[in-house]
Amino acid sequence: MPTDPHDVLTVRPALPADVRRIGSLVTPYAADRILLARERVGYYEAVQEFVVAERAAGAVAGSEVVACGALHVMWEDLAEVRTLAVDPSCRRRGVGHLVLDALLERARALGIAHVFCLTFEVDFFAAHGFREIEGTPVSADVYAELLRSRDDGVAEFLDLARVKPNTLGNTRMLVDL
Repeated sequence: MPTDPHDVLTVRPALPADVRRIGSLVTPYAADRILLARERVGYYEAVQEFVVAERAAGAVAGSEVVACGALHVMWEDLAEVRTLAVDPSCRRRGVGHLVLDALLERARALGIAHVFCLTFEVDFFAAHGFREIEGTPVSADVYAELLRSRDDGVAEFLDLARVKPNTLGNTRMLVDL
């Protein structure tokens, strides 16, 4: 939970009007090669996958989006947490945990049994039950189907060589719901 008693946070589905802010949240992480940047059109195309954490800033000031994250369905029982980003002024205040909890709840509501992530933040995800994985924990038939995807996240899950230069140092993790 947020440590500042003045912070009132709400996690909600992202709206197209949030896309510019989502992009600005991701920018510093992309500059540090922690997250992959997208073109704005990519965020609009995926807006339905995102949730945002919104901080109430008072009656006059309105509210401000301070974090985002996305859940991308990869298969009938498999999804990936993507683009989890928190405004630097809100880090270490529980905001990322709220966003991840919302994404995992969304996965449960969809009947997803396994959620994958590729991350530098191993301890953060481990606190939510994620464990490091090697190989690809799907059947050979599902693997063959997933190979047909053009999505880089699916390639990361499959641990394909073509995405290795972009994923050096990241840890592949999975949680069973």
